[in-house]
Amino acid sequence: MAISAKDVMELRKQTDCGMMECKKALTQADGNFEKAIEILREQGLATANKKAGRIAAEGMVYAAAYPNCAVVVEVNAETDFVAKNDKFVEFTKDLAQVVAEQAPADVEALMGCKMGEGTVDDALKALILVIKENIKVRRFARYEGHCAAYVHGGGTHGVIVQFNTSDDVAAKEGFAAFGKDIAMQIAAANPSYLCESAVPADVIAKEKEIILAQMANDPKTANKPDAIKEKMAVGKLGKFYKENCLVDQAFIKDGSMDVKKYVEATAKELGGSIEIAAYTHFVKGEGLEKKTEDFAAEVAAAIKG
Repeated sequence: MAISAKDVMELRKQTDCGMMECKKALTQADGNFEKAIEILREQGLATANKKAGRIAAEGMVYAAAYPNCAVVVEVNAETDFVAKNDKFVEFTKDLAQVVAEQAPADVEALMGCKMGEGTVDDALKALILVIKENIKVRRFARYEGHCAAYVHGGGTHGVIVQFNTSDDVAAKEGFAAFGKDIAMQIAAANPSYLCESAVPADVIAKEKEIILAQMANDPKTANKPDAIKEKMAVGKLGKFYKENCLVDQAFIKDGSMDVKKYVEATAKELGGSIEIAAYTHFVKGEGLEKKTEDFAAEVAAAIKG
């Protein structure tokens, strides 16, 4: 019998299996959904659906610089053991290569990109079958041009940085090391913004509000005129910028200069101009709910079972 695209999509929704697998199962089952699901389960493909509800907040972040771009990706799994699995690591690195070469617009588009003999989605489902955990491609970022990348802690942090500079400067010895220094700075100091002009107005207003409230509660400044307090608040914002803006931060390798001065010094040494254009810093599992383990309850349940 003829299998409609609607039927294939519905089976895919129910099982989270690939489109081709769903179509083959429905064809083999003569359109019977229950039989098709049974076929997929027998093939081990539908097991991925059972894992889809589990919390995936571990895994790894990977960043890499390529000849004309840089990519950082995050792939999550249920346990930190998976980050050490060779197949998982290989998949994550291959995924970064796919992003570099095919430049998908978002994660949804990435899942449809070609990887090996099939798609990223196919490769992910195959990996889930092997590793037996829920695995999710969470996010990625990609910059074109002259870039640098840095991975810390075996995949706990990943940073990519984009620079505005000439081909001649980027090709010189010393530029790669400089780029890595900037990426390491971001991983270590975790700036919230690139520079002062990148800080949103509402963030600055809120920070000033906090500073003014602190002065109002401080006996040394509480009775000063509002105009004086305002000037003092503007001055205190300098500390906020030094802590939160990349170019204003103290350079981690030489605290006698800030990052801006390090960039200027490197540009002079390499005989050109260099500007940090953008950066992305991923921290593994950032913002995700972590799974809590109750081993006593787990053992008790196993004994009871």
